[in-house]
Amino acid sequence: MVVAFKVTDGTQGDWAVLHVSGELDLVTSPTLRQRVHDVVADGRHRLVLDLSGVYFCDSSGVGVLIAARRLLRSCQGRLRLVLPAQGAVEGSHVNRVFGALGVRRLFDVHPDLDAAVAAEESSPLSA
Repeated sequence: MVVAFKVTDGTQGDWAVLHVSGELDLVTSPTLRQRVHDVVADGRHRLVLDLSGVYFCDSSGVGVLIAARRLLRSCQGRLRLVLPAQGAVEGSHVNRVFGALGVRRLFDVHPDLDAAVAAEESSPLSA
């Protein structure tokens, strides 16, 4: 069974939004990396990555997310992630991976897209 990895873009308010679905792994993570770079190159520095459709994420996927965070911070931008609550069927794998690696605290994480774009500015750890 071939599972499609898909990244679709959009906007919500002042935020660029990339909706990511499928497996975020060694094979697919370069696609997401390029899409993030394209958003920044277009001059959009407020980005939400909606990961609610990602059901598998390996270390290369986490690496892309950390690199995206670093890129946006370097241009005084903002990155927010959408990850459903731990008990949700979709996205719970990404939450578990983040927890196991101890990186969740590095990101500005929200349970849904509306919450991500409506939230007040916050400051995740600066590491």
